[in-house]
Amino acid sequence: MILVTGATGTVGRSVLEGLPAGAAVRVLIRQPDRWTPSPASVEVAQGDYRDRASLERAVRGVSRVLLVTPPLGDGDARFVEVARRAGVEHVVKLSAANVEDPQADDLITRWQRSNEDVLRSSGLAWTLLRPRSFMSNTLSWAPSIRLEGTVRALYGTSAHACVDPRDVADVAVRALTEDGHQGRAYTLTGPQALSAADQTEQLGRALGRRLRFEELTPEQANSALLDRYPKEVAEALLHSAHRLRLGAKARVENTVWDVTGRAARSFATWAGDHAEAFGAGQGADGR
Repeated sequence: MILVTGATGTVGRSVLEGLPAGAAVRVLIRQPDRWTPSPASVEVAQGDYRDRASLERAVRGVSRVLLVTPPLGDGDARFVEVARRAGVEHVVKLSAANVEDPQADDLITRWQRSNEDVLRSSGLAWTLLRPRSFMSNTLSWAPSIRLEGTVRALYGTSAHACVDPRDVADVAVRALTEDGHQGRAYTLTGPQALSAADQTEQLGRALGRRLRFEELTPEQANSALLDRYPKEVAEALLHSAHRLRLGAKARVENTVWDVTGRAARSFATWAGDHAEAFGAGQGADGR
C-alpha cells in the first residue's frame, strides 16, 4: 500500500496519475467531500497532521509514503513518528533545493532543513526530493497577463533553473515503486536556467501575444507579498529572492534524466501545455 499525502496539490495529483495501474493506493485528505477521485480506485483516509489518531488510521497497512506537509507546521515530526510506530518502510519526502545553500537562512528553509533532519534520524528508509521552484508558480501572473499583457516580478534578469512539477512527480513515482532510491537526496531542476523576463518571452510565444515585463522594486514586491502572506513568510520569500539575484538558483542538474531516463521538460513545453490558463485565444482585454 502506498499513501499519498498532498494528493490535491500540484505534485500529489501527478503522482496519482503516474502510479502503476492496479497499485494499492490511499490518499490522506483533510476534507474528503471536496475530493474528486483520480483514479477512482484510490482509498480515501480523512485526516489532519494535527490529529494523531487520524494519521494512525491513514498509515495502517502502508509500506511507502509520499510526504507533503503544509508549510511551517510540526506535521512532519508527528507524521514520521506515527509512521515509524506503524511499520512504514519508506518515506519519500518533498523538500526544496534551498536546503543545500549554506547561505539560505530564511524561516522556510530552516523549517525544511529541520524536517529533513527529523526524517533522516527516524530510522525509516527515506528519499528526499529537492526541487527548485515550480514552473507552475508563474500561474500567479495569469491575471495581469490576461488583463494587461504584462508580467511584474522582482529581479527579472536573474536566472532560475525552475522545474516542471510533473517531473518532480515522475521522480517521486520511481522512488515509491522501485528499489535503489533509499538514502538518496535528489535535486531537481529544469533543463535551462531562465529569468522571469525569459519566461515572459516564452509565455508570449505560447500565447501568440507580445507580453511586457516590468521589474518590481523590493518595496513593491514586499507589499505584494504582504497582501498574500504573514510578515515572516513574506520576509522569507524576499530573502530567497535575494539568493536568486546572487545566482544561487541557476545551476542545472541532470537528476530527472538520471532517475527517469528522459530529459526534464522545458519551460517552453510547460507554457504550451498550460497556455489556456493564461488566456490563450483571448484578446488583450481577456475576452
